[in-house]
Amino acid sequence: MGMPEARPQFVGNAAAPDFDTQQFRRTLSQFATGVTVITTRASDGAVAAGGPPFVGITASSFNSVSLDPPLVLWSMATRANSLPMFRDGSHYIINVLSASQIDLCQRFATLKGDRFAGVDYRLSATGLPILANALAWFECHNRSRYDEGDHVIFVGEVERCGVLDSGGHPLVFQGGVFSTTTPLED
Repeated sequence: MGMPEARPQFVGNAAAPDFDTQQFRRTLSQFATGVTVITTRASDGAVAAGGPPFVGITASSFNSVSLDPPLVLWSMATRANSLPMFRDGSHYIINVLSASQIDLCQRFATLKGDRFAGVDYRLSATGLPILANALAWFECHNRSRYDEGDHVIFVGEVERCGVLDSGGHPLVFQGGVFSTTTPLED
């Protein structure tokens, strides 16, 4: 009879980082990510105070989790003003931006006030904005949230999704610049 396979021992705590914040940011920037705008409903208090009915943010932290059940994730900084609306809302839409939508990326990342003013969108089954000409979209039930470091990780259970029929190229962010993808030649 053979010896049981040796397994690494679990270490309870991570070692202190051996790098500074600048190096960490620079290293992370080498990972190319797609760009999304995530939308949900504004709080009743914000709307009552004359604010817009929807909120939206630009996020590049989107990723798939599971096919069965259909789960996706994204994260948001704990200091974000709109965090309570995403944390407390039952649903949100993840809009995958096309390369031609860099203006929407910047609008939802920086503009103060009504980010939806003049933006073309339609309403989902739950009454949330799906941005016109987004390459793809996912309508998610706000399944779970995890506080980790200076961000909250959201896991969404996808109830509906769709793809832009006319195709297009995704908006990609890497190394501090926006670009898109092109197929590699064989």
